[in-house]
Order: sequence, then C-alpha cells, then structure tokens
Amino acid sequence: MEHPQTNVNAQITPHYRGMTDDQCRLIHRASLEILERTGVLLYYQPAVDLLKKAGCYVEENRVRIPAHLVEWALRAAPSHIRLYDRSGKPALQLGDRISNFGTGSDCLHILDHRTNERRDALCQDIVDGIRVADAMPHIDFIMSMFLPSDAPDAADVRQMEGMLNYSAKPICFVTYEWEGTAEIIDMLEVVAGGAEQLQARPTAILYINPTSGFRHNEEALRKLMYVAEKHLPCVYWPEVGRGLTCPITFAGAMACSNAGHLAGLVIAQLVNEGAPVALCTAVPFSLDMKTMVVPYVDPDCKAFGLEMSHYYNLPAFNWGGMSDSKLLDEQAIMEATLSLFVATINGGNLIHDVGYMESGLMGSLELVVICDEIISWLKASMQGLEINEETLALDVIHEHALSGDFLGAEHTLRHVREDWQPRLIDRHNYEQWMAGGGTSMRERARAKIDEILGAEPRHILPPDIEKRIRTITERVIAASGGISLKD
Repeated sequence: MEHPQTNVNAQITPHYRGMTDDQCRLIHRASLEILERTGVLLYYQPAVDLLKKAGCYVEENRVRIPAHLVEWALRAAPSHIRLYDRSGKPALQLGDRISNFGTGSDCLHILDHRTNERRDALCQDIVDGIRVADAMPHIDFIMSMFLPSDAPDAADVRQMEGMLNYSAKPICFVTYEWEGTAEIIDMLEVVAGGAEQLQARPTAILYINPTSGFRHNEEALRKLMYVAEKHLPCVYWPEVGRGLTCPITFAGAMACSNAGHLAGLVIAQLVNEGAPVALCTAVPFSLDMKTMVVPYVDPDCKAFGLEMSHYYNLPAFNWGGMSDSKLLDEQAIMEATLSLFVATINGGNLIHDVGYMESGLMGSLELVVICDEIISWLKASMQGLEINEETLALDVIHEHALSGDFLGAEHTLRHVREDWQPRLIDRHNYEQWMAGGGTSMRERARAKIDEILGAEPRHILPPDIEKRIRTITERVIAASGGISLKD
C-alpha cells in the first residue's frame, strides 16, 4: 500500500515545517534543563532504580536526568519502526515524513449510521467498526474505536480479540491498567507464531498514556519497561495541559511536554538499547476556557510538535480525521479534512483518531468512510510531479498537436488510468446523478457501510488460533470477575 511522504528530494512534494532547526534546538535545550534541574516523579520503583543506576539524581521518587543520558537515548532509539500485517508482510513504515492513517480507540458513544442517533457503544460496534475500517483501502492501521458499555470487564482484551479476528491490518492498541497487558501480548505472540516471530515482525504497537509529563504512573512505566524488554514497539505520550500542568505559553508548554517524552525514551533505552518508541514529543493540549472542553481540532501546536519529532529523527504519533462536532455536519467535514491535511503536510507518521467526533467521546463509521476518501485524495496530491522524456511527450505532441486529437494516441492509452479516481465523490452530471438516486455523500457512505456489514464476516485467523485467543480472553475475564463470553 502506498503512503505519502513529504519533503523527498527525488520528487519535491508539498510539505510544511512548523519550526526552524534553531527553534527546535531551543526547545530541546529547555527540555534538557527541565529534566536535569526540575526532574520528574516516577511512581514505579524499578524505573527509579534503573535511572539511579544509570547515574541520575534521585530523591525518593523524584528523578533528575542528566543531559548526556538524554542525548545517548536519542542516539540509541531507532529512527524507523516497521509494522507488519497478519501474513508477515511489511505494511507500515514509521519515520521520516511517511504518513499512515488509522482509527482511534475507546469512544464511549457512537453516532449510529442506521438511526442517526447518539447512543452508548456496544461490543458489536467494535466488530462493526473493525470490519468497516478493514474494508477501507486507505485506512492503514486499526484501533478498537469503541469502549463497550455492555462488557466493561477486560474491555481491552475483548477489543484485541475483535481486532485480531476481523482485520489483518497492523494494530495500535490501548490497555487500561497493567492487568491484561501481558495477556494481550500473549495473544499477539500466538497469532505471530511465537515471541521471537512477533519481535522480528511486530504486527501491533502499544499506546501508553502516562498521567502527565512530570508524573509517570506505575501502570504506564511498567508497560513501557515490559515492551522495551521484549523489544516491541510502543507509543509513549505523557500529556501536559497549557495553563493546567504546564505554562500556558506554547514555548514553555512544548518544553514541558518534550521533557516528559524524553524521560520515557531514556527509560526504554536503559531497559533495552534500541527499543522502538514513537513519541508525540512537544504537543501540549489546550483547554477552551469558555467551554472547559479540550478541543480535538485546533490550529495551534500540533505542527510544532511534529517538527520536534523530525528534528530528533524519531517516529511521530499524531492526529487527523476527527472533529469536535456532535453532528456529521459541515463542521465535522471541515475539521476532519483540515486535521488530515495538517497532519499529512507536516509529515506525521502514525495519524490516528480517524472517525472521532465530540472531542473524542463519540465515533462515527460514516466519518471513517468519508475520511478514507479524503485520505485517498491527500495521498494522490502528495505524489509530486514526475518530469521526464515519457511525461513531457514531445514526440507525441509533434505527431498530434496540429490535428488536435490525442484521444486515440497510444501514449494516452498508456497513461489514462493514472489519474486519481474517487470511490465516494460523485462526478456525474445532474441528470446522471438524479438517475442514480440523487444521493448525498453521507447517503453513499451509509450504503457502503451497509454493504460491508451485510456481507458474511471474514474471520482472519485459523479456527485453532481463534480458539486459543478466546481462551486467553476468557481467562482474563474470569480473573477480573466479569461475565464469561459463553454466558
């Protein structure tokens, strides 16, 4: 599958830089001072002990990290992460300015495409969402999309079972506590054929979300150290909020955010030098002081933070294809389009949350399908212009220009199918459009969803592997005191 990469010298494609190298150096140096002077609080003793042994300054659980250790970790961390599909074929390359697109996780609500009503998400919505995302040719990786209200026990394990059963695409997954994390890794190893096979060809990346840039909770640190030991990829994103847990000014907030990410990077590299980690680097969140809601789509800092990832030459995790709207309206399409465009032109690597609405509380399968078309358009627009003897076609011009007829030329036949073609956008004239039902884009998206979900579900795994995965899920549910899948 093709993925857009911006800023390639062989073919100049559109790209945007949020900061200069000098500005990146200023943020980097400020982050180093924060880590060495102020430090971070770690609530997991093995992480504290690890950093103390490496020469950090430790006072109880307050750890100050010297600059040379951060610089070493930046050199040790791999600049690229490759994820594979379920058959073991390379599917995603994370690094440089290569953009890959996927859904998000854990929306509490769904905008039901059948009724146009907002309701609580159910287990079946996870399956439906995975099937729809799997059928979209430009959704490159999947996440669980929904947090089921009808099965709260071991929800993350249930989500992974659904993702493994109904899609062969790479997975980005979340675990809510430490419990269940090892079992989910077990699932991935079973599907891959063993721990060594999963390490050699990872099919999933764990998304870890610590408390904040200055306070790293036990569960997050334990997960980080666990996957680093196994040399499996993870996203490590400690959040900071402007005016809440860091300064309200962007520069100060970015330095705090960046410091939190670098602390996690140091820990991962100390556990296992070369451990693959993707970061959000310097991306603080903002709070709308009028509504007290954290907006998902704003023009503020996301481009700046991506530039820090490129400055470090590390894989970047970011957002696109989402909206703060509560309806699938003009605002939703505008915000989804702009966020995808900004993420792509800035060279984000793992662009997630496609289909998110209501500031991350609600998901929409219709928006996923519409965003797939937007992503397709963006991928085509980032291809760049190829100028050579074949594309200039001077001999063809000489032969056909004066007659004004290129339609039957062999050159036209060779290249006529190269232009981008839509799957959802309508390009008919008015009469043809009316004859076809006169549908809106949203109606066509709904029809596509019904077509996908109306077909017999395609199970990805062999029956024996699916049974082993089910056994792991049952074990975790039983340990949590939840209701068995058989009940």
